[in-house]
Amino acid sequence: MQQTTREWQQLDASHHLHPFTDFQALNKKGSRIITKASGVYLEDSDGQRILDGMAGLWCVNMGYGRQELVNAATQQMQQLPYYNLFFQTAHPPVIELATLLTEITPPHLNQVFFTGSGSECNDTVLRMVRHYWASKGQPEKQVIISRHNAYHGSTVAGASLGGMKGMHAQGGLPIPGIVHIDQPYHFGEGQGISPHEFGLERARQLEQKILELGVDKVAAFIGEPIQGAGGVIIPPDSYWPEIQRICDHYGILLIADEVICGFGRTGHWFASEGFGIKPDLMCLAKGITSGYLPLGAVMVSDRVAKVLVEEGGEFNHGFTYSGHPVACAVAIANIKLMQSESIVKRVNETIGPYLQRRWRELADHPLVGETRGKGLVAALEIVQDKRTNQRFPTAANAGMTCREFCFNNGLVMRAVGDTMIISPPLVITEEQVDELVSLARRSLDLTAQTLKG
Repeated sequence: MQQTTREWQQLDASHHLHPFTDFQALNKKGSRIITKASGVYLEDSDGQRILDGMAGLWCVNMGYGRQELVNAATQQMQQLPYYNLFFQTAHPPVIELATLLTEITPPHLNQVFFTGSGSECNDTVLRMVRHYWASKGQPEKQVIISRHNAYHGSTVAGASLGGMKGMHAQGGLPIPGIVHIDQPYHFGEGQGISPHEFGLERARQLEQKILELGVDKVAAFIGEPIQGAGGVIIPPDSYWPEIQRICDHYGILLIADEVICGFGRTGHWFASEGFGIKPDLMCLAKGITSGYLPLGAVMVSDRVAKVLVEEGGEFNHGFTYSGHPVACAVAIANIKLMQSESIVKRVNETIGPYLQRRWRELADHPLVGETRGKGLVAALEIVQDKRTNQRFPTAANAGMTCREFCFNNGLVMRAVGDTMIISPPLVITEEQVDELVSLARRSLDLTAQTLKG
C-alpha cells in the first residue's frame, strides 16, 4: 500500500536524523518527500513538480533519469559489484577512470587517489600533504591555511579545513594545524574598495599568515575556486593570480577544492582553468558521477606524486569504497556522455551566458542588492535598502522566507543567510532558465510583501 505524505513524514520523524538540521523543528513541520525526478524536475509525494535549481546538492549535472548511467551501473553490478584496492589489486573500471581523469584535468595532474566523497578527498589531502613534506625531510611543515566561510566537508578534518563558524562551534573544531584567513567576499566585506584592490588585499593575507607562522611550518593553502556553500562567492580577478604567486614564491602546496566547481559547472572542465590556478592537488566529487553514486577523487600533480612514489614508502590511508567499481563505471559513462554532448562547450558558449543574462535582470528587484554568477552557478543578495546594501535584521529571516516561497512555488533555490543561490543541472534548456528566473522573481515579490508588509 502506498504511504501518504503524512505517513512518510511520521516515519521520517520517528527514525531519521537529517544532516544539517534542527531535528525538533523539522519534525514539527514535516519533511518534504521527494519521490521521482526526470530531467531538471523533481516530484514530491503530493504530486508537485519542482524545478531543481540546485542540481540535487550541486551534483546532478547531467539531469535525472539518464539511462546511460543506469545501464553502466547495472552492467558493472552484474560483472563485478565490488572489490577493494587494498590487497595490491585493481579492476578495469578504476584503471580506466584514472586514465580518463588525467586526460580531462590539467596536464600536470597524472595520478589519482580515489575516495567516496568530497569530504573524504579533503581528509585525504590533509594527510597526503603532511606525508609529502615528511617524506621530503620536513615533517614540521604541517599547517594548512584555509579561509573563513569556506566549505570543505563535514568530517572532522573537512570541517576543520572549512571555515564555517556554526560547524566549528560543535565538536571542538578546528583541529590543530589549521588556520584561516579572510574570504574574498567583495559584496559582503569590501564595500567602498574597488574589487581589484580588495582581491589583492585578501590574497596578501596569505603571505602575511605564512610569514607570521613561519615558512618552515606552512604546508599548503586550500581554497574553492568559487566558494559554493559559502554563498557563491566569486573572487575578484586579482585574487587567484596573487594567491598562485604567493604559493609559488614560498614553495607551499596549492590545493584546489573543485568538488562543486568541477565537471563543467563554470564553463570549463574545472574552474581552476578559468582562474589560472595550477593546483598541486585537486579534489573532485559530486559531478564526477552526476550524483548517481558516491565517488571522490584527489588529482595529484607530478611533483607531489614523484615524492610520494619514490620517497614516501607506504601511505597508510584509504577507504573500503575507494574506487568502487560500480561508481567508477558510472563516472566513466558520465564523463563520456558529457564529452559526446559537448556539455562544457555548451555551458561556456550558450546556456551559461543565457542564464547569466537572465539572472542579471533580477538586479532591478527592490530586494536585490547584487546578482553575480559564472557558467551555471549564480547568487543574489537580499537587502533591505538597495542604496546602502543594508541587510534585514537577522530575526527577519529573509533568506529562509524566500527559500520557502521558492519551494512552494515549484523551485529549489538555496538560502545561505540572506544570499540566494542556484546551481541547476548543466542540461537545463533556455525555456527552463526562463521558468527558473520567473519563479525566482515571483518568490522575491512574495518575500518583499512579507518582509515589508
